[in-house]
Amino acid sequence: MTAIGETGIPSAVDRTPSRTWRKLKANKGAIVGLAIIAFFAILAVAAPLLPIPDPNATSWSAIRKAPSAAHWLGTDDIGRDILSRMIWGAQASLMAGVFSVAIAVIIGVPFGLISGYFGGWIDMVISRITEAFLAMPFLITAIALAAFLGPSLTNAMIAIGLSAMPVFVRLTRGQVLSVKTEEYVEGARSIGLRSSSIITRYILPNVFAPILVQATLTIATAIIAEASLSFLGLGQQPPAPSWGSMLNVAKNFLSQAPWMAMWPGAAIFLVVIGFNLLGDGLRDALDPREA
Repeated sequence: MTAIGETGIPSAVDRTPSRTWRKLKANKGAIVGLAIIAFFAILAVAAPLLPIPDPNATSWSAIRKAPSAAHWLGTDDIGRDILSRMIWGAQASLMAGVFSVAIAVIIGVPFGLISGYFGGWIDMVISRITEAFLAMPFLITAIALAAFLGPSLTNAMIAIGLSAMPVFVRLTRGQVLSVKTEEYVEGARSIGLRSSSIITRYILPNVFAPILVQATLTIATAIIAEASLSFLGLGQQPPAPSWGSMLNVAKNFLSQAPWMAMWPGAAIFLVVIGFNLLGDGLRDALDPREA
């Protein structure tokens, strides 16, 4: 699995969508990853429309039943249908991954742009704060923030987003330092354009590709982090379904009902692999050095 880290994609002015899509389609791994993500996303969105039982409905006559025609993936410790909880749990996991990374991008990218473009004492202050955050392990930071904010899915997303934010500050700053010395940026300065216009019109579009790749890869890490927080009781709260909280319950019944842990574990594995494959494909497709 790809951990949080900088992608190292060089910027390029000419990067047409058709060329990028053509290269992405040629990458079988990326297409497989995209198909996996699309499958789980469709399930999550269509959950209210699917003919599945209520994910919170209990049945004392169907406690820890093995997979069968009545319950395709079996039932849990209080008789709830695991397939239904898996589908509804996909909403929590995917939403946590996307929204937490959105928080990290929205906060981290502007700070990285300001730090890299203006330099000086602004760059020094932002860089030192970023380095202080990066000195702490990502998951430990997320757990500490989630514990401080309180147990809920919303607070877990905020905690994960803030923990991932320094990566985007550092990545954006590094890309800006490279791009701001290009001739077209110097030309924009020479004709008197304001710094805000230069950043938004010339610099940001040329650092967008590596940010997009990093965001895709970070979603995978954020999904694991959400599952970890829910496993610890700091994320999605019962009885609402979440893959992480399902694993927390399943750990007590590994010998009697192994299917309770097998399905949410497999789902987390597949979604994370899907985002990593798609991120690797985007990195190759957006790299101007690749033909």
